[in-house]
Amino acid sequence: MARKASPTIVQEEFPYGQAVREEFDDPRLVDLDVQEEAPFLRGQKRVPARRSSIFRNNFNYLKWGTVAFAALGIAALAAASLYEYGQHSWRFRIESGDNIEIVGSQNVSKARVMEVMGADIGRNIFFVPLEQQKEQLDQIPWVESASVMRFVPNRLRVEIRERTPVAFARVGPRIQLIDAGGVLMDLPPKHKYSFPVILGMSPGEPLSTRAPRMKSYMELVSQLDSGGTHYSHDLSEVDLSDPDDTKARVNDPQGDVLVQLGSSNYAERYKTYLTHIQGWRQQFQKVESVDLRYDNQIIVNPEFQQAARQAALTPAVLKAASAAGVKPAAMVTRLAPPRPVAKPAPAADARRKATPTRRKVKTAKAKPRSNHYAQKTLTASAKSPAPPAAGKKTGSLSAANAATNKPSAGVAKPPAVSAANQPVSDTTTK
Repeated sequence: MARKASPTIVQEEFPYGQAVREEFDDPRLVDLDVQEEAPFLRGQKRVPARRSSIFRNNFNYLKWGTVAFAALGIAALAAASLYEYGQHSWRFRIESGDNIEIVGSQNVSKARVMEVMGADIGRNIFFVPLEQQKEQLDQIPWVESASVMRFVPNRLRVEIRERTPVAFARVGPRIQLIDAGGVLMDLPPKHKYSFPVILGMSPGEPLSTRAPRMKSYMELVSQLDSGGTHYSHDLSEVDLSDPDDTKARVNDPQGDVLVQLGSSNYAERYKTYLTHIQGWRQQFQKVESVDLRYDNQIIVNPEFQQAARQAALTPAVLKAASAAGVKPAAMVTRLAPPRPVAKPAPAADARRKATPTRRKVKTAKAKPRSNHYAQKTLTASAKSPAPPAAGKKTGSLSAANAATNKPSAGVAKPPAVSAANQPVSDTTTK
């Protein structure tokens, strides 16, 4: 059907054409709901209605869950197969000691480490108890810390960190090495050290008792070696039995001297000893010990109570200690000198009991005592000094003579009479 012809309206003839054009050309006034009309009259395409997404999401979850379950099943089967293979395969078995590598061991022998790790030979590498082996290695005195690692297929690696010794220690009949924490270690066969020997350690004391003593020793060494002096190398022994009095034996070529340094200011007191030792040797016949504990007083050759008796060292211990570097002055076993014990005077009852026996013997011989013997007895008793009167003081030894144990002038020394040679009284002779 033909369209009806109609006149076309020109844009210039439309009065409001320009204004409408400008209104639609402005982008700020564009109406999004306005749709451009199709140039041709055709049928519009139908828009399909949206369906629900719940079924689609559930289907996706089910699909991915099935895939994940199947993957886990395959992984579990693979792990089980791998475990079975690793458990029974000969490739993961430790065949000999060559499969155990030991690193960092200098004073700990390989045989000592293999006493702990030897039980793993022939065992599967995955069943080696690493923590248990580490704890057993830490029990070795020379071992400060240890670690055990496994390497596939059949190799173990043992890393050892050893302790650092700081001195020798004489404990009973043995000489051992000791570290700063008080742990005792056996002497190594191939190493030599230059340490003093520490005295005052007992075999049964715990580590908590030795640790404070070693703290005092480390303070002593630190002060003596401060400033690069290295005075600690002159010491052969250090006695730590008394926490308030540290005694050090100086290894002097002219004779070793025991120096009492107290519990502090070790460096200043030791320098005092070095300054005056030559003058003391000229003044005294022999210098055996010096007490420097007091600030304003120095005592040469003091009388002090010696430490407990030391056990003698066996020839094997002496040989091992000499090979390890122990100084000869520290290997001498010094015993305390015996002190004289005053015997008590015989009691009167004992004299009376012994008198009839002696009287019977002398009566059988029928030899009375002569007047000459009685005169000697009286003379000896008359020569003995009379007891001091009340209110008077007896004479004392001077300081110069006290050092040499000589009595001062004007004081008579009574004759020494033993209990067996005491004179018999008149009652006995009658």
